[in-house]
Amino acid sequence: MKKNRKLAAVAAVSAVALVFTGVGASSANAAGEKITFIQGVAGDAFYITMGCGIAEAAAKAGAVVTTQGGAKWDATVQKPVLDSVIASKPQAILIAANDKTVMQKPIEAAIAAGIKVVLVDTTIDDPSTAVSEIASDNYGGGKAAFDAVKQLQPKGGKVLVVSTSPGVSSVDARVLGFADKANADKKFNYLGVQYSNNEPAVAQRIVTAALAKNRDIVAVFATNLFSAQGVAAGIKQAGRAGKVTVVGFDAGSDQVKALKAGTVQALIAQQPGTIGSKGIEAAVAAIAGKAPEAKKIATGFTILTKKNIDTAAGKKAQYRDSCS
Repeated sequence: MKKNRKLAAVAAVSAVALVFTGVGASSANAAGEKITFIQGVAGDAFYITMGCGIAEAAAKAGAVVTTQGGAKWDATVQKPVLDSVIASKPQAILIAANDKTVMQKPIEAAIAAGIKVVLVDTTIDDPSTAVSEIASDNYGGGKAAFDAVKQLQPKGGKVLVVSTSPGVSSVDARVLGFADKANADKKFNYLGVQYSNNEPAVAQRIVTAALAKNRDIVAVFATNLFSAQGVAAGIKQAGRAGKVTVVGFDAGSDQVKALKAGTVQALIAQQPGTIGSKGIEAAVAAIAGKAPEAKKIATGFTILTKKNIDTAAGKKAQYRDSCS
């Protein structure tokens, strides 16, 4: 998932909370179980879309879901949100951990308190006591990003990755998937990954410097929206617009606009709604004392380009800005 710090109005608060209540569902499925969804960050289209999948699944199950999320992607912000949720004693928590190491003990505290925990989108160092891990096949997503580069730059050349920060399980896996596939292709020279800390200006400086040193870079894989924005700006500043391919991740409205405008040439769209609905199914099963569908569930991707963005499949793959 992209790790975005989006919407100034959202950033003015530390967390947001919404409640979705299942209506007209059979009590045989869930008797109004209390479940809390802790987003990776509030206001992000990926988590909004995931929340829509959660709301729809909760309605079917008869569960009551409260949604909370920090105003930015930061484990020091997420931890007190989780602590507050634990104090409210829900029966289950769905959480996108901001850091696989820092959030380990706080999540263990939730489990020790008798709360069922489902890891969605991201994971932690030791997820063994969680009910289930449900996320995109991020390693496969990184490989898909390289496939998009290869399709758009068939002659090969030098390629670079610009990512957010190390320690985020989903993004780390994307980088590894891209790197492994790039290193296995003799036509391409993988230049490694550099980190922007989710700052477009930093991503811009990274790419400008990289192009000054390696003028013949043919493509950059940007692992989230803000990385892609900075990468596109850096390519333009270096006078290489139209010559260097940018492959981004996720398919929120801003990413889709960038694709249509030509500043990004391909997007790797995840299935956040499916992650959310599967998360609710796992939580409800755990509350009922049943085993989840699987301990680990991986969802797929759609590669979006200008050629398919307006097709039925392309539109279906785009993220939602609201559940209405």
